[in-house]
Amino acid sequence: MNKQELIENIKRKQSFLCVGLDTDIKKIPDHLLDSHEPVFAFNKAIIDATADLCVAYKPNLAFYECLGVKGWQALEKTVKYIREQYPDQFIIADAKRGDIGNTSAMYARSFFEDMDIDAVTVAPYMGEDSVTPFLTYKDKWVILLALTSNKGSHDFQLTMDVDGERLFEKVLRKSQTWAGDDRMMYVVGATQGQAFEDIRKIVPNHFLLVPGVGAQGGSLEEVCRYGMTKECGLIVNSSRGIIYASKGTDFAEAARRAAQEVQRQMAEQLKSIF
Repeated sequence: MNKQELIENIKRKQSFLCVGLDTDIKKIPDHLLDSHEPVFAFNKAIIDATADLCVAYKPNLAFYECLGVKGWQALEKTVKYIREQYPDQFIIADAKRGDIGNTSAMYARSFFEDMDIDAVTVAPYMGEDSVTPFLTYKDKWVILLALTSNKGSHDFQLTMDVDGERLFEKVLRKSQTWAGDDRMMYVVGATQGQAFEDIRKIVPNHFLLVPGVGAQGGSLEEVCRYGMTKECGLIVNSSRGIIYASKGTDFAEAARRAAQEVQRQMAEQLKSIF
């Protein structure tokens, strides 16, 4: 999916919602545990309930890798189901990979060739040669970690050098020499508030993947006020607030209601640009 297709999808659905498929086998409804494939059964129900309300799905790899082969199979089946049933969805592998060139090339092959995923999150701190293998694939995206939503982001990402430039700003500036806004996005946590203003001074046209709205306390209104562009420029992720809205047999219906509320708020924000 290219940038214009993503923008058109946002316009059509009046939504820039990404549903995070952080599927924890210990948190899904008990009645699914008797299923032959409980993780996929849960994901399928969530996807069917929310696909018309969101533009992206983001499986977090840790929740699948911890289950070994069965987890990886559930992930592959989930991606295939989205591809076949809802081909307008943007699929993000939240993998946070980052290693030397040869290793990154294998990660890129895994996500972009074997699984046909649209984008993968990448840690940029090993430098250009750890990122560029992901950029060799046409119409695929790299989403670089820039300023994350966790408390520990203050340990390094906000540290200034002798010239007064913060580390996340250096990442934003340098990485623009690797690819343009048609191939690269950035992760910026919703809890970072007015930092979005500083980020938009450096990357005015890039899409930002924004976790932290909902369960982590980030404000959608604040994110839009400081981070939205004339093309939207945002993909806002919600995981726990949607997929775990209920632990009963009505979990899919509850997830839909939660997603509808977020989409309604997003539609209001989009009125100012579309």
